[in-house]
Amino acid sequence: MSDDLYTPSPRPSFSVPTLIRRADATRHLWGDDESGVVADLIYASTGLIHALVFELPPGGVFRHSPSHRTVFGADEVLHVLSGTMVIANPETGEVLRVPRGGRVFFRKDTWHHAFAHDGEPLRVLELFAPPPAAGASGAYARARPYLERPRYADDAVLGSLPGPPPAPGTLRVLREDEIVWRRDLGVLAGLLVSTEELTVHTIELGPGDASSAHVHGGDEVLYVLAGSLWVRARADGETYVFELEQHDACFLPAGSEHEYRSYGARPAEALVGIAPRYLP
Repeated sequence: MSDDLYTPSPRPSFSVPTLIRRADATRHLWGDDESGVVADLIYASTGLIHALVFELPPGGVFRHSPSHRTVFGADEVLHVLSGTMVIANPETGEVLRVPRGGRVFFRKDTWHHAFAHDGEPLRVLELFAPPPAAGASGAYARARPYLERPRYADDAVLGSLPGPPPAPGTLRVLREDEIVWRRDLGVLAGLLVSTEELTVHTIELGPGDASSAHVHGGDEVLYVLAGSLWVRARADGETYVFELEQHDACFLPAGSEHEYRSYGARPAEALVGIAPRYLP
């Protein structure tokens, strides 16, 4: 795909609480022969948050090219839904192997490439803030110095392994033992990341569980990882009720009061991104 065929990703945005089923997510293909071509399912791209699932075929990869530069002005959390992701920072040589269920966090100005590693399709949920609407994606990337020579190894460790734990790099695996657990919503919630731009947490609801009604100071996208749950929201005098199954999402605008309920026989789990502020 040449420069004159480059188009920015679509920006499905909503002003009221909205259910977005997987089948209704906006489809987008980006990339070229040099970068690789990626399939995106964009659930929401508002003025505050961007949420999508990207897909690579078995053995697929995305790198970067002059037209498609994978370095953005945003904080990002990636959650592997299926397959195994090898993610690399081609500027520093960092490489991580992230299996299904694993999560990676990185901050703005981090070059990143991804590989579908284990012979299976790779599907990854991506939460991104500030969003493209704030100028954090394509235009931002094209203004950065171009990375001419990617590298996929850190030679500084040669001759010194095993050794003390390495200093934190630009790519960080979010480990289970680092989750900060809370019950401020009346259900179990685990904080994964909370910066000035983006808060990401999990919620877990057992059969019959219900959260308290609450409000956030940013736009929220909730994506169901397992089970099913109901969401009830109130905004501008209207009440909205959604039933979400696995791989469905809903958008909840900043300031809208909402609650989560589980009516299924199995536990429900969701990943929630809120930008920019968690607290109202």
